[in-house]
Amino acid sequence: MSISIDSLAADLRTGNRRALAKAITLVESTRADHQRDAQRLLEVLLPHTGRAYRVGVSGVPGVGKSTFIEAFGLYLIGIGKRVAVLAVDPSSAISGGSILGDKTRMAQLSTSPEAFIRPSPSAGSLGGVARRTREAILVCEAAGYDVVLVETVGVGQSEFTVASMVDFFLVLMLAGAGDELQGIKKGILELVDALAINKADGDNLRRAEQAAAEYRGALNLFRHSSSQWDPPVVTVSGLKATGMDRIWAIVQDHRGRLEASGALAQKRRTQQQTWFWNMINDGLKEHFLGRSDVQDLLPDLEAAVAGGKVTPTEAARRLLALLDTASHPADGKERRRAR
Repeated sequence: MSISIDSLAADLRTGNRRALAKAITLVESTRADHQRDAQRLLEVLLPHTGRAYRVGVSGVPGVGKSTFIEAFGLYLIGIGKRVAVLAVDPSSAISGGSILGDKTRMAQLSTSPEAFIRPSPSAGSLGGVARRTREAILVCEAAGYDVVLVETVGVGQSEFTVASMVDFFLVLMLAGAGDELQGIKKGILELVDALAINKADGDNLRRAEQAAAEYRGALNLFRHSSSQWDPPVVTVSGLKATGMDRIWAIVQDHRGRLEASGALAQKRRTQQQTWFWNMINDGLKEHFLGRSDVQDLLPDLEAAVAGGKVTPTEAARRLLALLDTASHPADGKERRRAR
């Protein structure tokens, strides 16, 4: 991919969708030369980032995330906003993920010139997907998008990862809170900035209101990560597109309070520092596992741990002892000593 970074950045800053897609493709590439170009591009774009609302959207399977995101995105476009939708999908490397299905279900939003929907990278660990999503957020901001919605397609740790890269974390739930409260993670309740009971329409409206009351009681048991904010619980219907104005008002209220106290800037600084150290940890692990002496010893130690012959702690100690040797691959004598 032979490109001019300055030219690509200039085109992207005008809102050129092709340039935006090309920039995100560059960010997602695992080729070393592409990664160098991507980092140069991000350095050029950094002064033009940070203005968008970064909103994470998560929820249990079947909660209607796609329907909600389309309704919310169309509402935002209706009030003059440009909306980007990104996904964090660590499961896609195994299952193929669901983002393509989500995109077809968001048919109206995906055809709007004021919206940009990007499938998540389909290979790599959660850490790799998260890095690309973080950088894609910056690219979308530089392209002039006012709101960036980050959807968790996978489950489990991806929810915490998304919360660590957005300003506002929204979790969608369904009616039937008595049962579902047993399954929701305590840590997630401490991270959410708002809970929305979706599918609050028709015969389900009363049950949704009851569920909202139960969730409000549950949230009172947990201390939120921000002292400036008490997470509200509301009812919405993605299908009927009701409650979207209320969600946006909550997002704006949250941003206003955190900006006034300086908490938003501090939150983003903390996120940047965490991201920095995550990149160091990932890089060290990759470099370590790439050593030929480590590759020689690792299979035997893994087998020994699996067979109960060596404790995980002792196996890790022997492997890490290779770092005490010279930086070049260890010879046979050194490997025997490490064993």
